[in-house]
Amino acid sequence: MTGAERGAAIGSRADFVAAVRAAVDAARDGGARTMVWADADFAAWPLEDVDLLQSLTDWVRLPKRRLVLVARSFDAVQRDAPRFVAWRRLWSHAVDAFTPAAGNDDELPCLLLVGSVRSIHLFDPQRWRGRAGDDPAEVRGWADRIDAFLQRCEPAFAPTTLGL
Repeated sequence: MTGAERGAAIGSRADFVAAVRAAVDAARDGGARTMVWADADFAAWPLEDVDLLQSLTDWVRLPKRRLVLVARSFDAVQRDAPRFVAWRRLWSHAVDAFTPAAGNDDELPCLLLVGSVRSIHLFDPQRWRGRAGDDPAEVRGWADRIDAFLQRCEPAFAPTTLGL
């Protein structure tokens, strides 16, 4: 079985939401220290889901946890996910957010990585087609790709805004 064939298929938004919830629960229960979430704008992610935010809270309360968010724009998050924005403010010491630097036109996948053990990838976000899996080679490949992408990013989505 190849990495592309291994894992659970995602074929709807409900499948994606369930996969995200399961991944966060797996991070919490499995002791993963890092999670990386990548998307163009996170508009379709279940960031307002109370149960998801509770699982994230339970996970981030564990020592040395780090959530990395990567997006081309965080405008949809700030506009449509006030609970998540408040959560991010509270846990800002453990959440880093990045956006591609000018000139970084590489494609940003819709991806969630749980440490080095699980990945969720929507290869067709418009039709909700993707795969959730735990193939080590596939997870490592995505981690390498996101790491390379992050090297050409800059901080974004500040937890607070300062007015003058």
